[in-house]
Amino acid sequence: MNGRPEPRIWSYTLPGGWRVSAGKTDADNDRLSIREAHPADWWFHVRGMPGSHVILHHREGMEPDRETLQRAAAVAAWHSKARGGGTVAVSCTRAQHVTKPRNAKPGTVSIRRESVIKTRPALPEPAPGD
Repeated sequence: MNGRPEPRIWSYTLPGGWRVSAGKTDADNDRLSIREAHPADWWFHVRGMPGSHVILHHREGMEPDRETLQRAAAVAAWHSKARGGGTVAVSCTRAQHVTKPRNAKPGTVSIRRESVIKTRPALPEPAPGD
């Protein structure tokens, strides 16, 4: 045990068995994005306002389709200050392109190779039996 508390995250399952995680606090976002995300995971964050860092966990030998990326972006929009808005812009990149600037406050990251997905805030429908 390293003495650090486990990150507090929301977890969701998207259609096709894809798993999505969202940090609850700035410190949880840091841990999720910088320490726990696999380089091949996809990273999402609403553009221009506070919100959770969202990770779409990679699946060995598989690439998410456009709809899966859109659904993960919708989760990022939901867990942000833009939740009450209409369509919002969400930044998306591979986790390997997310870095923590030196001496930056918790929850602050730099990203490269950004794509922007426009989506409405939404959570996935629960799977039957959940």
